[in-house]
Amino acid sequence: MVAIIKTSHSINSILNYNENKVKAGKAECLNAVNYPLELGKLSFNLKLNRFLKLAVLNENAKRNSVHISLNFDPSEKHSKEKLIEIADTYMRKIGFGKQPYLVYQHHDAGHPHLHVVTNNIQRDGKRIDLHLLGIRKSEPARKEIEELFGLVKAEGRKTKEQYSLQPIVSRSIEYGKAESKKAINEVLNKVLFEYKYSSLPELNAVLNLYNVHADRGTEDSRVFKNNGLLYKILDKDFKPIGVPIKASDFYNKPTLKFLEEKFKTNDIKKQSHKSHLKNTIKLALLDKQLSSPEKLVAKLQKEGVHVVLRKNKEGQIYGITYVDHKTQSVFNGSSLGKEFSAKGILESCTLNIPNQKSILVNPENAQNMESENHLKVNTMEVLLQAENANDYVPKDLKQKKKKRNLRRI
Repeated sequence: MVAIIKTSHSINSILNYNENKVKAGKAECLNAVNYPLELGKLSFNLKLNRFLKLAVLNENAKRNSVHISLNFDPSEKHSKEKLIEIADTYMRKIGFGKQPYLVYQHHDAGHPHLHVVTNNIQRDGKRIDLHLLGIRKSEPARKEIEELFGLVKAEGRKTKEQYSLQPIVSRSIEYGKAESKKAINEVLNKVLFEYKYSSLPELNAVLNLYNVHADRGTEDSRVFKNNGLLYKILDKDFKPIGVPIKASDFYNKPTLKFLEEKFKTNDIKKQSHKSHLKNTIKLALLDKQLSSPEKLVAKLQKEGVHVVLRKNKEGQIYGITYVDHKTQSVFNGSSLGKEFSAKGILESCTLNIPNQKSILVNPENAQNMESENHLKVNTMEVLLQAENANDYVPKDLKQKKKKRNLRRI
């Protein structure tokens, strides 16, 4: 089971989101806890007013609404009674057992899941502390519930089993705004809150796996100038198709401002996973059969690491990004160190080619070096653009330059 907690200042929008799902036949309200009336007698206003009356008891609380999703493995088929019991147990364990809350079962995803709507203002006006609620209480509660109810554990599953969400198939979408929005929203709900990315390119490295792309537009576009953000569906050739959707149109409001906050927190969270990824790459590079970055991509894929090779129009590699599905962390190659950057990886791979020495050539000096015929460049070599502001030159090239200068003297 995976539990995701989101906070908001608007209980109205959260409740509307779930109730609209019910009206559309895509969800069902299973339970209303700590309400004065039975579920069947509760109108929308009665559900809402229960939260609003508590909210006014502490008007200093900026965020008093809590939206929780409890996600189960696709193989699990639980009865409504069991789902209600799981939700009640979870709410008690995280300290919300005495709060009013509504439990909804949604039917519009590839896996069974619940949404729980509540608030954190108690009857005495004191608020339940939400700081680090996920780490302090939710995670221990989740693990206990997995054992108690015999659920499929979120940890320890095979990589393939962790991702029930499938890429958007372009042919299956009628490209009206509603269809595109629904398809993109399902991807965003998973990626935005489960992966640790610290830049827009890193986020897109994951989104693109599901045929979704976050786009700021060109620098002279109105979207870019207004700090806007569009989400688009990609076809099989990774070209945008259909109707782009503004970030502000989605329920979670995944705007650029929202993402920039995620970048900051994710950058701290993912640091503890850096060594795991570096060790995985180092072990893969021990294979002397890896004579190209593409072969490394295939090998790391088997280890649960997706590799994005960024290329220019001429097909030349200028950057590399790693998506570690096991730790759900995304890293630009250069942030791991020079040996993991595009230049470092290309050098390591081409050195595995028998009877050939690989050299990385600075594009500015390439023409002069060829005309002087000082070095023979293998056809496998690519003129790479630096991922960092400071380029680096392999040791063997530096040594050759030094010897050449000595001969001239």
